[in-house]
This record gives sequence, structure tokens and C-alpha cells, in this order.
Amino acid sequence: MPRLLAIDYGIKRTGIAVTDELQIIASGLTTVDSKELLVFLKNYFAKEQVAKVLVGEPKQMNGQPSESAPLVDAFVAAFQQQFPEIPVERVDERFTSKMAFQTMIDSGLKKKQRQNKRLIDEIAATILLQDYLSRKMI
Repeated sequence: MPRLLAIDYGIKRTGIAVTDELQIIASGLTTVDSKELLVFLKNYFAKEQVAKVLVGEPKQMNGQPSESAPLVDAFVAAFQQQFPEIPVERVDERFTSKMAFQTMIDSGLKKKQRQNKRLIDEIAATILLQDYLSRKMI
């Protein structure tokens, strides 16, 4: 069974998470520079089957798109042009970065380690994907 892949797109960095082949468990894959994301994904898709890509949709507390929404929209358009065979689903990403930071604290990471923004982005993508899987199971 193909994997699901989640993207927490950011201006500088993008966190990526994937499921196992049974689509049960979400795991952090990596964080890449956003300008290199499409090249990274092309190489990844050449090695792994992906059924769907989830892209975090940045929203404000009131549900309106955040200021980074146009950048995410542009990425999704470029993704769909380059990979038209892979469906994209937008998912609300509110609070994933805060949850990622709290996860780092809860897991006992030292303050220096918690300042690693690349790790925060990867964990945020993992939370986004695990939340999606949890809702899918209901």
C-alpha cells in the first residue's frame, strides 16, 4: 500500500512526515529548505509510492487564511503541475508548531535542542499527519 506524506510548508524550511506502508503510523522524515522541496519530492517519489500528499493550510485563530497562505497556495499549484497524478489534500495546521514544541519539552529535550527549528518543522508535519490518520480511523 502506498504511503501518505504530510508537508508543513514554511517560507524557509519545510517539515515532511510519512506513514508506514500500512498507513497506520506517522513518522518524521526530514526538513528541507523550501526552495529545494520539489526536487526533494521528485527524488522521494522515484523511490517510494505515495497515495496522497497532505499540505498544512495556515490559518489564523478566526479561521481566515494567514499571511503565509499565498506562499502555500503557490507551492500547491507548483506541486500539482509537477505531480498531477498525486492527489493533494489541504489540512488545518493551526497549533501544530506549538504542539511540536510542547512535544519536545515533554520528551525531555534540552533547551538547546528545542531551539532546532528544523526539528520543530518535522515534528509539526508528523503531528499534522498523525491527526489526519486519527480522524480517518473514526
